[in-house]
Amino acid sequence: MARNPTAFLRDEYQDLVTKGFDWKLRELQGPSSPRCKVDGKELIMLCSNNYLSLSNHPRLIKAAQEWAGRNGAGSGSVRAIAGTMDIHFMVEKALAKFKKREAALVYQTGFAANAGLISQLAPEKDDLIISDELNHGSIIDGVRLSKAERAVYPHVDMGGLEDALRKSQDKRRVLVITDGVFSMDGDVAPMDQVAKLCQQYGAMSYVDDAHGEGVLGEKGAGIGVHFKVQDMIDVEMGTFSKAFGVVGGLVAGSRDLINFAYNKSRTWLLSGSHPPAVAGAQLAAIQVLTEEPQHWQKLWENTNYFRKQIGSLGFDTGRSQTPIIPVMCGESHKAKQLSQELYNLGVFALPIVFPMVARDKARVRVQVNAGLTRDMLDEALRAFETGGKKAGII
Repeated sequence: MARNPTAFLRDEYQDLVTKGFDWKLRELQGPSSPRCKVDGKELIMLCSNNYLSLSNHPRLIKAAQEWAGRNGAGSGSVRAIAGTMDIHFMVEKALAKFKKREAALVYQTGFAANAGLISQLAPEKDDLIISDELNHGSIIDGVRLSKAERAVYPHVDMGGLEDALRKSQDKRRVLVITDGVFSMDGDVAPMDQVAKLCQQYGAMSYVDDAHGEGVLGEKGAGIGVHFKVQDMIDVEMGTFSKAFGVVGGLVAGSRDLINFAYNKSRTWLLSGSHPPAVAGAQLAAIQVLTEEPQHWQKLWENTNYFRKQIGSLGFDTGRSQTPIIPVMCGESHKAKQLSQELYNLGVFALPIVFPMVARDKARVRVQVNAGLTRDMLDEALRAFETGGKKAGII
């Protein structure tokens, strides 16, 4: 009898279930709002990337409707052929101004930006890519697509980075890549120091600011503006799928960078362009961040309050400096138990387990958003206190 070539699918999934590393998908029934409906239950949303609650902003919804009516449901092509519409250029012009950069380019997703651009910036065996050890999986996959030599420095360790740069002087090109905000711990890369070291040693600097767009810097302009080094960073990459409340990746920098990117990135060249509705919402999101700073201000007010209060309950929130606040649980089954207790008490906050984090670093990752009221935050804190005691965490 011939062997079953797909038997490993079930076997490996069951192994994940046994170890507590599997994902159980829940159904969001309606918009991603501060109070949402999940699997038929009303919950407080604490696990969305929708930091500024813009996904339901009237200006974004109206813009999506208007641009769909004007330009249709889809572009019908990749951008390099017949899929670049007027709205795409409008978004990129507004984005460059918002980011205080010379030019910008919108990708289909943030993952596509990393996968398509990293490998082109340093593609050859005599190149070197230097990466923070806790960089996002999309960066890791982008690096894997290159033939370049790789070096990894300890997390946000500038001494380790400089040591790698010091040893790189015989390389054709050197590319240093770091997350801006690290998505599992909520800490921030010292981008001012990274940029200065790159300039000192003649290396390119690349920051994945997916969780910093709309969060860090004046009006949420990102990590470059936050550290006032935007002109020193060669590549600022980000997404529209988090604080902007829409979807899509972005790259900002020099005009030379953008010309290079859209001619060399196969993920950009070979993927259909965003529908007019999405691009219209992207433009509206940039305008809202520019004109309505109260959303950004409320995000940080909520973040500072929640972090202080949950710490006072006895929870460990690690290195968090941003609206990403990990509630450390240690063992995977404890994180899953806490998440279930929270769900039972009306709070939607999911466990993050191996392989997304180390085996002994499981946590429930809280992501604060601007739409949460003080009453909602207090209700969530009471649920954490009750659930944390039941799970034996506090």
